[in-house]
Amino acid sequence: MPLTGIEIYKLLPKTNCGECGVPTCLAFAMSLAAGKAELAACPYVSDEAKAKLEEASAPPIRAVTIGVGSRAIKVGGGTVMFRHEKRFDNPPGFAILISDTMAEVEVLSRLERFQKLQYERVGLTLRPELVALRCDSGDASKFEALVAKVNKQNNDCNIILMSESPDILAAGLKACASRKPLLYAATKDNLDRVADLAKKHSCPLAVKADSLEELAQLSSKLTESGVKDIVLDSGARTIRQTFEDQIAIRRAALDKKSRPLGFPTIVFPGEMSDNPMKEALIAATFVAKYGGIIVLSDFQGESLFPLLVARLNIYTDPQRPLATGEGIYEIGGPDENSPVLITSNFSLTYFIVSGEIENSRLPSYLLVKDTEGLSVMTAWAAGKFGADAIAPFVKKCGITERVKHRKLVIPGYIAIESGSLEEELPGWEILIGPREGAHIPAYLKTWKP
Repeated sequence: MPLTGIEIYKLLPKTNCGECGVPTCLAFAMSLAAGKAELAACPYVSDEAKAKLEEASAPPIRAVTIGVGSRAIKVGGGTVMFRHEKRFDNPPGFAILISDTMAEVEVLSRLERFQKLQYERVGLTLRPELVALRCDSGDASKFEALVAKVNKQNNDCNIILMSESPDILAAGLKACASRKPLLYAATKDNLDRVADLAKKHSCPLAVKADSLEELAQLSSKLTESGVKDIVLDSGARTIRQTFEDQIAIRRAALDKKSRPLGFPTIVFPGEMSDNPMKEALIAATFVAKYGGIIVLSDFQGESLFPLLVARLNIYTDPQRPLATGEGIYEIGGPDENSPVLITSNFSLTYFIVSGEIENSRLPSYLLVKDTEGLSVMTAWAAGKFGADAIAPFVKKCGITERVKHRKLVIPGYIAIESGSLEEELPGWEILIGPREGAHIPAYLKTWKP
């Protein structure tokens, strides 16, 4: 049974040093008991206490890693039911489904879409992570050939091997065991043999059942046999039942501290609808509640991109605004005579301003100052976007080497800083731009270097 906060507190050093991020050891113990902190945050806990606290310090939902290297994906590790309580950890992975009964041209087409459908947003690359390879033929050699082809052509994808036959899973593993794929799935009929495969190759294992009660029983047997990295499939294939199961599993793990259900889940929206757009809507539901791996029947840009953006937004820390990286952004191929504008790094501000600059069709430099993700006015009010912050950034960012003129366009909302900026930036002319992004194209028509 998990330890209570008081029981954990008795094992802590009681220094109240605050180095763990909370002011007292008692507060830290309560956070550990609630699954909202990690024991590693305490630098002074003894080895003996670490051993006793291992169960209490583990997240209520185990984090499971699929794949190897820098592109490996970690799912699970959740600690809260609702995003506003803290944040959602480890965003779900999106997988494209490929069957060994598909024609080679279709297989290659899907692999190509997996590679090409990636997008740059807020300085991040948004892309799917997984390829789910399903054996529908019942032929182990055919499945092995498909896995070998994917393993050879896509070195950076993470793999799910799908079959309820231990022999077929073993054949697939011959071609990709070093990639540490997710094995799908262990059931009540094949549990021991598939568990042996997972242990032999140190691979994570998905377990599938017909009910949550059976699912808990099977996952308990797997953990007792030595399989620790488990992914849960409740077996539901309607959106209503799957949705209810996701919430029930999450609540059991977080509120009731149920270890048998304390694992990430896998869902299959493609088996709940044959309409691609409805499938995307179902997938979006499980991005929020609470899919760990979401297997789609196919990838199309018009449905995948919104899902990737939704995932980014939902799994962003709500206490930290979504921010763009600080630096110089070239828009439209600017040269030494192009205008120089500056704004904050709040992502919405950046996208509005950069979009309006593009609409002006005048190549420009956009300086983005790190304001900790705050908008222009909020950052100015907080003292993060005034002359004393902007001037050092302009001097050090390198824009003086890129343009001949010394003119800087600041947002109209901080026009009050123009005089101070001219004092802080000798030789620079500070121009006051529009207050609203929509007026930038008209303003830039008047630009003269």
